Amino acid sequence: MKMKLGLIYGGKSAEHNVSLQTALAVINALDMSKFDIHPIYIKENGEWVRGKALDAPVKEVSTLRLQENGDSISPVTLNTELFPAKVEEQEKIDVIFPLLHGPNGEDGTVQGLLELLNIPYVGNGVLASAAGMDKVVMKNLFAQAGLAQAKYVSFIKSDYEQSPAAKFEEIEAELGYPCFVKPANLGSSVGINKCKDRESLEAAIKEAFEFDRKVIIEESIVGREIEIAVIGNDHPECSVVGEIAPKVEFYDYKAKYEDGETDLIIPGNVTEEEYEKIKEMAITSFKAIDGSGLVRADFFLTEDGKALINEVNTMPGFTPYSMFPLMWKHSGLEYPQLIEKLVDLALERYEQKQQIKHSF
Repeated sequence: MKMKLGLIYGGKSAEHNVSLQTALAVINALDMSKFDIHPIYIKENGEWVRGKALDAPVKEVSTLRLQENGDSISPVTLNTELFPAKVEEQEKIDVIFPLLHGPNGEDGTVQGLLELLNIPYVGNGVLASAAGMDKVVMKNLFAQAGLAQAKYVSFIKSDYEQSPAAKFEEIEAELGYPCFVKPANLGSSVGINKCKDRESLEAAIKEAFEFDRKVIIEESIVGREIEIAVIGNDHPECSVVGEIAPKVEFYDYKAKYEDGETDLIIPGNVTEEEYEKIKEMAITSFKAIDGSGLVRADFFLTEDGKALINEVNTMPGFTPYSMFPLMWKHSGLEYPQLIEKLVDLALERYEQKQQIKHSF
């Protein structure tokens, strides 16, 4: 019997279009002799739409924007609305793969819904997803775990508006220029700017607050950008490392997704000692957020070989041309097998949770 796999994609997020690209790639990589694929599209206004089960690959990403050819559903009745007839146990969806990037999907909100519905799902749980989304919480956890990282300053919009000059002075005293301003809860390099003086700092903070109520400002680190992919539950494993070599000043949204102004070097040119250190730090970061399923851990590697963790991404770019799948491909795990491995990990974690007692 084929496994019933629900794919949730889209989302009320600035990374909506990135999610669509991910969904297209996953659908076309899945072995349809093993899976019944049920598309579940979250429109940009937050409405959930159920599409018909797929029995063939999808050619165009526009096909996944379920508008007229789908039925609006309530997310709290996923199983009953995916299968409108009387739902027998064997008809229920087996596992959900949330292919969502950014807020309202990657941040623990959808994961919490799936926990309440008691449906197995791929990837990180509520805590890890929320901590991985909020860069300030993440960095605080990394500090507690003893991981080396760049210095940072953070504040919420209302505090900034009360005394902008004091915040500028704090940033200049703690970090200096250049520095990077980021929305605390967003990915794909959206809303990130490099600042070289107070004028550009003020403009960058204003832009970052368009995307989130909290911003984080980080010191600029001179070093190579190194990434490593992690999969697993209680016993995570690491891929080879990859290196990001942007041809522009830094790895922003356009460099990632639009203009190709970036070289992806896999495997990255690191020594065995550097690799082992990055691997150790990646697993420590995975455990620090209580990760499960997958993360991509991003580092800076300085000229003297010091590794500084930048962040982890709990739902990294996941097309066949994204760093996470490419690093696993170079480690011997092809894209379709990677997806199946993550589904297996989801079911493993679900079964573990079913053993927890809820009465005494």
